[in-house]
Amino acid sequence: MKDALLLNARLPKIGIRPIIDGRRNGVRESLEETTMGMARKVQKLLENNIKYPDGSPVECVIADTTIGGVAEAARCAEKFAREGVGLTISVTPCWCYGSETIDMDPFIPKAIWGFNGTERPGAVYLAAALAGHSQKGLPAFGIYGRDVQDAGDENIPDDVAQKILQFARAGLAVALMRGKSYLSIGNVSMGIAGSIVDPHFFESYLGMRCEYVDMSEITRRIEEVIYDQEEYAQAMQWVKENCKEGADRNPPDKQAGREQKDREWSTSVKMALICRDLMVGNPRLAEMGYKEEAEGHNALAAGFQGQRQWTDHFPNGDFMEAILNSSFDWNGIRRPYIMATENDSLNGVAMLFGYLLTNTAQVFADVRTFWSPAAVKRVTGKELEGIAAGGIIHLINSGAAALDGSGRMLKDGRPAMKPFWEITPEDVKACLEATTWWPAVREYFRGGGFSSKFVTMGGMPITLSRVNIIKGLGPVLQIAEGYTVELPEDMHRILDDRTDPSWPTTWFAPRLTGKGAFTDVYSVMNNWGANHGAFSYGHIGADLITLASILRIPVCMHNVPPERIFRPSAWSAFGTEDLEGADYRACRNFGPLYGKY
Repeated sequence: MKDALLLNARLPKIGIRPIIDGRRNGVRESLEETTMGMARKVQKLLENNIKYPDGSPVECVIADTTIGGVAEAARCAEKFAREGVGLTISVTPCWCYGSETIDMDPFIPKAIWGFNGTERPGAVYLAAALAGHSQKGLPAFGIYGRDVQDAGDENIPDDVAQKILQFARAGLAVALMRGKSYLSIGNVSMGIAGSIVDPHFFESYLGMRCEYVDMSEITRRIEEVIYDQEEYAQAMQWVKENCKEGADRNPPDKQAGREQKDREWSTSVKMALICRDLMVGNPRLAEMGYKEEAEGHNALAAGFQGQRQWTDHFPNGDFMEAILNSSFDWNGIRRPYIMATENDSLNGVAMLFGYLLTNTAQVFADVRTFWSPAAVKRVTGKELEGIAAGGIIHLINSGAAALDGSGRMLKDGRPAMKPFWEITPEDVKACLEATTWWPAVREYFRGGGFSSKFVTMGGMPITLSRVNIIKGLGPVLQIAEGYTVELPEDMHRILDDRTDPSWPTTWFAPRLTGKGAFTDVYSVMNNWGANHGAFSYGHIGADLITLASILRIPVCMHNVPPERIFRPSAWSAFGTEDLEGADYRACRNFGPLYGKY
């Protein structure tokens, strides 16, 4: 199967630039081995710790020679362009010629590690080069170890390694997005602003293009059988064996018969096949004579409008969205496809950010309800305890909740969500057994369909995020790190039944700081900027902040500890006390990475 990550482009590489003092006759010659050694150490660190979304180790490219002046910088740039480098890290143990040796590509994320040693002033070059970047409007990340090292020390200190890896994860995400597409299947769902797909945002901030397909294309492909019929038969058999139906909660006069439900299953499976093919193409279609359809839309993410023009007549997109977002299907364990329900492209972008930073599936949800301790006690007669004692937020949506989000995969014996190459058949079985597929509630979905239902295991560290666009300001990013909560069954049942027990539920307790939007759980809910959010496994708020700074998207709320925040060095010129305000000022000053919005 074609994959948008590999389609029409190479996977981006990380370029490593060994910078050296250009003075010959002793100075440069004495530093050649040390400088190249730094580059090779960074290469090893990256290749051992960073993976592409297909599971392969990231590839690094080192300049052919050390860079002591502008001619060698130009030769390095030419090599990097030829090799498909998407981000660069410059390293040096010594003083070098600042503006003559820096990376001048305006679209490539860049960082500089200046060795903290007393014998040679690598830190002095770092400061001079960063000043040059700032003066030229090319923000770069400065990496400077906290402790002085001896000249012969070949170790990368832990604090330096952490910053190199944090920058590399974010920079690689930026490079992977560039040149790809967001595929809008349909248009605006029920007036949701996030599904007003804004090409200026995608083009200027993400380097992506927008593709648009009417939902009638799904109907055409179903009726004209433009899908792999062998795969369809395989998928239907897999669904019968693995997708358990839940109870039909519709009134008796609204319930469909077995024959109608079987037709809805058939349509739902075809929708999954077709929407995946629309995203990334399928060579089997070319073999069937559909060469145009076989190409796909080079889509790294997509969204499906569904409501209401589709769902008033056809089965909803819940199965299609859930199974595409999961890390497995009838073809086995594989990478997830990012598919936003209700075509909420801004939540789709949050899902894409989380996916590219972690290589794990993402969960799309309504940020539905804040349950205060008092309200829970009033309704259930019981008190919230532990990390939930301050209240919880109900994350629930009928659509694109990856089955990975059930938390049934295990890592070190604890609930987790994992990159597909770490997932075992036992993990898949556990997720499927924890999920039932309930007939759609027909007052919402007149055309029927099936919604996944699971309850997320407690104790998983997760990060909830969301992109919003504000007129006159542009995009902003919201972040809330916290944990999933497992409620007593009787408490869960009472609370869950008040919404829709046929939809997947995650109880979320954000980590509080006691101030601002994280004064209490109510404040988190009250400051959330839209009805949707996406959550990723792990506390990845620091990586999201680094990624947002590269793209020039300010972060309007987060609960990430200050010591984990890593932005370009130029941000300090906009203020060192009020970091949130400085972020806004810096992003506005430099403008979106790929052009003015």
